[in-house]
Amino acid sequence: MSKDRTGDKSAKDTHYANLRRAHRDAKRERGEIPTPKQDKRRKAPADWKAPQLAPEQVLLYGLHTVRAALDNPARQIIRLSVTQNAAARLELGELSALPFPVETVSPQDLDKVLGPDAIHQGVMLETRPLPHRRLEALRDCPLILVLDQVTDPHNVGAIMRSAVAFDAGALITTMRHSPTESGVLAKSASGALEMIPYIQITNLADTIEELHRLGFQSIGLDSEGPQPLEGTFSGEKIALVLGSEGKGLRQKTRTIVNDLARLDMPGAIKSLNVSNAAAIAMYAARQHLKR
Repeated sequence: MSKDRTGDKSAKDTHYANLRRAHRDAKRERGEIPTPKQDKRRKAPADWKAPQLAPEQVLLYGLHTVRAALDNPARQIIRLSVTQNAAARLELGELSALPFPVETVSPQDLDKVLGPDAIHQGVMLETRPLPHRRLEALRDCPLILVLDQVTDPHNVGAIMRSAVAFDAGALITTMRHSPTESGVLAKSASGALEMIPYIQITNLADTIEELHRLGFQSIGLDSEGPQPLEGTFSGEKIALVLGSEGKGLRQKTRTIVNDLARLDMPGAIKSLNVSNAAAIAMYAARQHLKR
């Protein structure tokens, strides 16, 4: 008498389907494969409005982003909203045993809060912002990144990922004309928000001066810089300063940095997206620092 292996086969198929989906989602969040375009027939409800968040309230979403936040002991978690499928994929175990409130929801429930364009993957985490770090704590960091009014949270998130990859000590930006800690920023950073201090300051010029006092050589990236970046490094601690997507560095920033430098590009295109420029600049800085 033969055994019916239909149940075993079905369970195995489901297991491998979950593994393939998790692998695909991880690659998508790292930017290695594109996110599928939203169905044009799926339109936001006419009455949908983004929720008004309190100053000390942050909504994070996406499997990789939420997993990184849950693993970060510095995160103060308020509430987790998760579908049954997402809870299984996050391997959360018994939800009632978690040390924070958990609400089981449907994907549609999260759409109502985050909007239909958010790729939330069935999970949303309400948290407090990460603790603020003082510049003094960066004294022993050999490499930091400073952004002069880079406004696009997708760009800042991508820069944050590169900063973690090159082991930068912090990402410093201005409070005005820069994205605050948010779900969009965290999703674009794909977990990196939990791995590097994101320091927002009120006065960039004063901050650069303080970095000088801490022993940093500040180098502003400018397409018209007088010399190539790789010939500019001289210090043992480097602060790379990058300007906004359109205008670049502000005039006051240009005058206060130690040096202005350019990325030499032999091709027909002479400018790069700020996140790409940041990655190249950090690679060059690391090559100098390891000598």
